[in-house]
Amino acid sequence: MGFKEFWQKHFSNSDERIVSPGFVLRVGGVGFLLFFLTYFLFSWTLETVIHNRKEVIVPDISGKSTVNALQTLSELNLAMKIEGTEFNEAVPIGTVLRQVPGAGSTVREGKIVRVIFSQGGESVFTPNLIGLPLRNAELMLRQRQLVLGQVSESYSLKAEKGTVLSQDPKPELSVSKNTMVEVVVSAGNPPAGIIMLPDFRQKKSDEAQQWAAQSGVTLRLTEDAGSLFPGGTIIDQDPAPDTVVAAGGKVSLTVSSRKSAGGAEREFRVHFEVPQSGSQRHIRVVALGKSGDREIFNGLRDPGTKIDLSVPYAGAEKIRIFMNGILVEERPVK
Repeated sequence: MGFKEFWQKHFSNSDERIVSPGFVLRVGGVGFLLFFLTYFLFSWTLETVIHNRKEVIVPDISGKSTVNALQTLSELNLAMKIEGTEFNEAVPIGTVLRQVPGAGSTVREGKIVRVIFSQGGESVFTPNLIGLPLRNAELMLRQRQLVLGQVSESYSLKAEKGTVLSQDPKPELSVSKNTMVEVVVSAGNPPAGIIMLPDFRQKKSDEAQQWAAQSGVTLRLTEDAGSLFPGGTIIDQDPAPDTVVAAGGKVSLTVSSRKSAGGAEREFRVHFEVPQSGSQRHIRVVALGKSGDREIFNGLRDPGTKIDLSVPYAGAEKIRIFMNGILVEERPVK
């Protein structure tokens, strides 16, 4: 169907007459006028509604929590939209860091205030420096964006000179970047005349008694019948190893008094070899049983050192071995 036939069919009064172009223009003009009037009335109504809203002053919501900030804004018929988060050590985590429009701005009710919340200071975990040479420890701190703080020395029978003995904050704690970590390093073996307490844990009480007799130190023994270790094994001591003890001083030892249920008790042997390379490692051995977890070894050991322990079969179900705070092995007791 052509254009002429279309107009004849739909707009003519007869089969012979076609609507004139002028009529089309008049109809189009009326439609455009109606559209313009509708748009004008809608815009006028919307503008009237908006301008009828009261003007308010944007409050300062910096440092407020989500709930408090939203409550403060809603009291003035303002809305809030969270735009994101940023790290900032000076502003507590979970509170407003910035807002747009800023505090003191004049806006109309219904305005959306966009906010950025603080994630607090960017946190890192402190590495385990125990057993590392001081130089390696400082390098590890720099890699974690931490700072080496005060370095003090202490004599040690078990650690080479310059090796980290302890640290503050302790390993695997969440701290802010640039936190200072203080360390105590080994000054080597003590000079003559200074008595230092060896590490007697997991050794027999006879060895400790022999040392005490030679050093002029008094031992106080406490028995622990619930220990996992065979009878006569030292399971704890006070003071701690590498503590200076005065002649005539007293040392407390906790000794296992475990007794087998008749005959020789079967024992599970725990053997672990510290890797040959690198520096000293902090080794920790834990026994897991029905009565809970019990630490059976905790100390620094040189590369290549062999650790041998005996645990009664009835005393544990699993053995876990940690090296520098990391679980490296788990064995069933069977």
